[in-house]
Amino acid sequence: MATPEKTHRPDELTLEVVDLIGAVVARYHEEYDEAAAEHALTGAQARLLSLLSLEPLPMRKLAQKLRCEPSNVTGIVDRLESRGLVERRPDPADRRVKLAAATQEGRRVARSLRDSLRFAREPLAGLSEAERQALRDLLRRMLGVDAGPV
Repeated sequence: MATPEKTHRPDELTLEVVDLIGAVVARYHEEYDEAAAEHALTGAQARLLSLLSLEPLPMRKLAQKLRCEPSNVTGIVDRLESRGLVERRPDPADRRVKLAAATQEGRRVARSLRDSLRFAREPLAGLSEAERQALRDLLRRMLGVDAGPV
């Protein structure tokens, strides 16, 4: 007779850490949406603009990064483009592909949005540089990310 498999239940410390990570993520999203609203943006618009402030991306790649349908990305890009925050341009590597890119004003708004996040200024700033580095290193390790910039 087969013995039932033991289900491995995480220990209490692991469960607490998972709950705390969830609370951090929820707080980040809440404050990010509030900061976006101060710039008359939705959370999705702000996230897309933030991505494009780093580098121009094709619509399909944006959809993957935002975990949504490409048709939804088209609508978001349309609204940001109408405000002069984003532009479409041909991909120099493949002129059949259109890239979405933040305009100079879009990069300024993305920077302002990032700078206005209280979460980054207050609790993280209350940690010493060594503590922030340790937290960064642990998060990178959890995510399997190299020690270089994320």
